[in-house]
Amino acid sequence: MRRPRTGPWLLDPGSPDFPPASLAAPDPDGLLALGGDYSVPRLLAAYRGGIFPWSVWRGLVTWHSPDPRFVLLRENFRVPHTLRRMLKKRPFGITVDRAFPEVIAACARSPRPGGEDTWITPSLRRGYTALHRAGHAHSAEAWLGGKLVGGLYGVAVGACFCGESMFHLVPDASKCAFAAMATALFEAGCPFIDCQTPSPHMARFGAVPIPRADYLARLEDALSSAAAIDWGTLLPPPSTP
Repeated sequence: MRRPRTGPWLLDPGSPDFPPASLAAPDPDGLLALGGDYSVPRLLAAYRGGIFPWSVWRGLVTWHSPDPRFVLLRENFRVPHTLRRMLKKRPFGITVDRAFPEVIAACARSPRPGGEDTWITPSLRRGYTALHRAGHAHSAEAWLGGKLVGGLYGVAVGACFCGESMFHLVPDASKCAFAAMATALFEAGCPFIDCQTPSPHMARFGAVPIPRADYLARLEDALSSAAAIDWGTLLPPPSTP
């Protein structure tokens, strides 16, 4: 691992180590490093250090730690009134970890603002699917008529959860999946959900920007917390809409 005179660090292909996230660019992109891969050890080292992959530049993975960080704190969480009314009607069956590969594939196909290409490449999908099999990446799904119509995926880091991407084929499906999962996570002791960068959807749930230093301190606490989220029993078995 080395750093040019200017610009991001260059990662050592043979080591999963990262430079401290505090050395990332002091801006909303927070570019820190280039290179590496999506192996389980590297992804775990990244998330435990407050870092995540965002795109590929000239064949190199880019790794980021934005400043500020967009975070949904447990004490700020709220379900918008219209969505709360919808949830009472149980329009979808909501599950956890029922269809992780299908969720990440659907997120990759989801249209991006301005027609941008997705950062969810086949190699990234393989890496996160391996991370899921290792018990560190999770998905929430919304079902309608036995069909997957929405969902999201992310990474569990200690007692907290780092959201990555969402998709929906039916209006409000991903929002309902997120609301159900977030409610269960906070009730189970999760201190915050990392939303990474600003999003109008997450702002409606109460997410706010906080300084990167604050985020890293909260992350350290979450990693050392004795609280453990039991993803196997996070949500009760769903009804079948």
